[in-house]
Amino acid sequence: MSRVADTGVERVAGIDDLPGDLHFVATLGVFDGPHRGHAAILRTLALTAERLRAVATVITFEPHPEAVLRGTPPLLLCDPAERLARLRAMGGQLIVVQRFDREFAAQSAEEFIDRLARGRDLVGLVMSPESAFGRDRQGTLDRVRKLSDERGLALAESQSLELGGERVSSTRIRQLIEAGQLASAARLLGRRYAVTGEVVPGDRRGRELGYPTANLAFAEPVVLPPNGVYATRVSWGGDHPLHPLRTALGVASLGVRPTFANKGVRLLEVHLFDFDEDLYGQRLRVEFVRRQRGERRFESVEELILQMDRDASRARRILAASG
Repeated sequence: MSRVADTGVERVAGIDDLPGDLHFVATLGVFDGPHRGHAAILRTLALTAERLRAVATVITFEPHPEAVLRGTPPLLLCDPAERLARLRAMGGQLIVVQRFDREFAAQSAEEFIDRLARGRDLVGLVMSPESAFGRDRQGTLDRVRKLSDERGLALAESQSLELGGERVSSTRIRQLIEAGQLASAARLLGRRYAVTGEVVPGDRRGRELGYPTANLAFAEPVVLPPNGVYATRVSWGGDHPLHPLRTALGVASLGVRPTFANKGVRLLEVHLFDFDEDLYGQRLRVEFVRRQRGERRFESVEELILQMDRDASRARRILAASG
C-alpha cells in the first residue's frame, strides 16, 4: 500500500496486493468523472464501513473496461489523478486501481468475490441497482445478494440518484456536455466541468495577435463541449489535483480555427488574463464556466482581433459575476 504524491490517496495497484490484515467493505466501478450519483454510493460505503468498523475500499479499473471488451473506450470525464482524489474526498479510505484485461473480465462473480476475500477479511459489499460485475455482468445486485448470504457478507444497497427526473450517470453527463448543456452537466456532476491537459508548443499565432495562449494536449481522449469561445477558470501546480498552487481567469477557444488553415484539427487554446509566464510542460485544469459564442470564420485578422477584444471583455464580466 502506498500514498501517491500527486493525489494524496492511499492506494494499491490491484486486489491481489491488498494487505492480509485488511478488514474492509468494498464497492467497485469505473467511477469516471466522479459525480453526485457516485457520491451517494460512497456515502453508503462510508456509513457501512463505520458500522462494521472496517476500511471503506473503492475498487476502480484501468484502462476503462469498454476499451478491453469493445475496443472503443468512452471519452473520459475526468483526469485519472483527479478521479482518485475525488473518490477519496467522497469517502473512500483505500483506493484499488485494478488493471482490467480479458483475463480479469473472464472471472465469474463468485470467483471475483472469493479472490477479493482470499487471505483477508472482506466483511461487506456496496452496490447500486445498476451495478454488475463478473463475466457477462452476471454479478447483478440480486445475484450478489445470494452470494453474500452464502459467504456471510453484509450487502448494502445504494439507491440510484435522480435529479430533475433523470438518473445521474456518466453517460448522461457526457451527452449534456457534448450538447453544450454545461449548467445541466454541472448539476449532475456537483461542480463545473473541467478538462486537464499538458501545455504544448503551438504556432504562436495567439501571441502575434496580442493574445498568447496555452495549447493543451490530452493523454487520452476527453469529452469536450461544442466548438466556441468559453469563459474559464484555470488551475495548476502542486501535489494534489484538488488543491492547486496557482489559479487564473481566462478565455478559451475550442475548435478548428476556421479563419486560418487548420486542416480540421480540433484545438483547445486558453488565454490567461494578466499573466505572461512560460507554461510549457505544465498540466492545466481548465474549468468551463460559460459558453460565450460559437466558432466563426472572420474575413480578416483585424476583424478577428476586434472580436477577441470583445470576447476577453465579456469573459471578464462573466467570471466576475460567477463567483
